[in-house]
Amino acid sequence: MKARVAPAEPISIADIEARQEYQEQLAAIEHQALEGLDMVVEALDHAMDALVRRDVELAASVVAGDDRIDAHYIASHQALLALLALQAPVAGDLRLVAALLHVIRSVERMGDQCVTIAKMVPLAPAGSPTDALLLKRIEHMAALVRSEVGQAKRAFAAHASRLAEELAVHDREVNALNREIFRRAVEIGDDPRLREWAMRMALVARCLERVGDNAVDIGEQAAFVVTGRFREFSDASHVTR
Repeated sequence: MKARVAPAEPISIADIEARQEYQEQLAAIEHQALEGLDMVVEALDHAMDALVRRDVELAASVVAGDDRIDAHYIASHQALLALLALQAPVAGDLRLVAALLHVIRSVERMGDQCVTIAKMVPLAPAGSPTDALLLKRIEHMAALVRSEVGQAKRAFAAHASRLAEELAVHDREVNALNREIFRRAVEIGDDPRLREWAMRMALVARCLERVGDNAVDIGEQAAFVVTGRFREFSDASHVTR
């Protein structure tokens, strides 16, 4: 004798409306989280402008403005945790929430790197010597990193894994510039003031390199949302010469 199968419960209008409201809430939180990358771009632009023009006041505003990025992190984090607690998302939605928790943490770290760059500005006295080539490399590196941050946002917003994977390719040039800047800083000459400035520029390059790494991390999370499988785009144990 075959077991009787209970008929499926019909889906009510209230269920459909609740599901739609939930999806809209999740989309709004995703949009809110990704807006943090716009804040990073703004902070990076101002930090680099302050560095090149030796604008101490602008640099101070970057440091003070990091409170906005920190507040954004806290608000997004709380919204995501509330969604987990109240809606208990599963499958693809759960992947998205988990990925966004990583994204907002990366955004907060990027903001910290911009603050470190800004803090280099008042340490160099007006009139201290600089190196035009080294500064040009720093500016080029910053432009590449800025582009990476924008691409990371586009890749995640569109859930585009191929666009996300391209970040690792672009990041190789950033890493190469970081190594070049460090070598030039070490070999720059005997003037102690110039060497001190060059060492600070090497630190700036390291900060930019870390912002690029975080952009790649966001790309990895975008690919995870699409595929359901996390993987690093590049092998961190392999050092390119």
